[in-house]
Amino acid sequence: MVLKRVRIDGARTTVGFPAERNKPNLCCVVPAERNTMSTPLKVMLAAGALVLAACGGGTTPGEPTTSEQHTTTSGGNEVSDQPAVGELPEGPSALDSMFAEEFPEPLIDPGQVLSGGPPPDGIPSIDDPAFLDVSDNLELLPGNEPVVALEINGDARAYPIRAMVWHEIVNDTVGGVPVSVTYCPLCNSAATYDRRVNGVETTFGTSGRLFGSALVMYDRATETLWTHYNGQAVIGVLTGAELEEFPSPLMAWDQFRATYPTGKVLDWTQTGFIRDYGRNPYTGYDDPDNTPFLFRGALDDRASAMQRIVGIEHEGSAAAIALEVVSGGSGQATAVTVGGANLVIFWVSGQSSALDTGEIAGGKDVGSVAVFVPTIAGRDLTIIHEDGRFVDVETGSVWLLNGEAVEGALAGERLTQIAHLDTFWFAWSTYQPDTSLQSG
Repeated sequence: MVLKRVRIDGARTTVGFPAERNKPNLCCVVPAERNTMSTPLKVMLAAGALVLAACGGGTTPGEPTTSEQHTTTSGGNEVSDQPAVGELPEGPSALDSMFAEEFPEPLIDPGQVLSGGPPPDGIPSIDDPAFLDVSDNLELLPGNEPVVALEINGDARAYPIRAMVWHEIVNDTVGGVPVSVTYCPLCNSAATYDRRVNGVETTFGTSGRLFGSALVMYDRATETLWTHYNGQAVIGVLTGAELEEFPSPLMAWDQFRATYPTGKVLDWTQTGFIRDYGRNPYTGYDDPDNTPFLFRGALDDRASAMQRIVGIEHEGSAAAIALEVVSGGSGQATAVTVGGANLVIFWVSGQSSALDTGEIAGGKDVGSVAVFVPTIAGRDLTIIHEDGRFVDVETGSVWLLNGEAVEGALAGERLTQIAHLDTFWFAWSTYQPDTSLQSG
């Protein structure tokens, strides 16, 4: 049962639904013009095009098949698939007003929450995703195209950015766990959360609003506003609640299929919507000399606003490491310390930027990142990249991009993966103002 607020005779009430179905397509998003206009203007036009999603006249292709649900106990992030029993508070909708007196003190200034153009759900989430087997669809995508890689309880799934850039949220069930896979194009951040709030399962949608130029979501049970960047309820009756996050790094398609040959991939032809999948509506946005779109507030001048960084929050501390520090050649392993803990950052070349050229596959190579605790059974490891592989110095074991050892004395062992964000400096420093910065 999924809780969702609906209007009945002008009043809102919470109703339980057995499952969400994709809403009819409101309108096809109009592509941004491919010409020599300035990048800020291009991005403004792209946002204007997204506003057209609120007009009528769309079509819905056939009903997509329901996402398969797997409950296993091997590999990845081990969690329980048994939801707790709980209740959610009643109260006004933050979509209707962010200033209701009944709300707890907001965690962000409502005056700094800006409209991105589209109305709530004008950028439609995918609520009934269909999947294909990776093994039968190896050439489904260009090898360098980015996907959001998620594995829970041995259930590995890829969510192509060619779909995420148009939908931003996929409500799914992975490894028996109800999750919302989210992506914000304006800050190039992918984050996945358990969509149970206080033990109650709900789904998330796009609010049409931004804070710090980053996606603001809402839950469909109480219509509280949540920041995608950190999974916090910031305005509404649930203010102060936090969602459990799962590591979901961006990874090139050929890296995902090599790492998870028995995994599944989102079938973007069965979203229930018509979009120009494969094209980047934010052409030229990934530029170090650019300025963030719809950003209000002071920029942290320790780095350029659009500097790509690896953002890590661990043991109560936040750290940003510039991409050039952790990247080089065909691959690199970089040891870092965050919150007093020793971590290792894996980087391999081969992933295109989704926000560079008009076609996602044509974007510049920004590589793929994963972050781990380099310790097995209390033994610290020194991991390096040589001959195209990640290898630990202590045993010579070979490690995959998901932290699994596949050769050597530690074969079958798994490093603990740490959630991180591949993102832009302006967004990370806005949400983590006390962050450290390691630049090249």
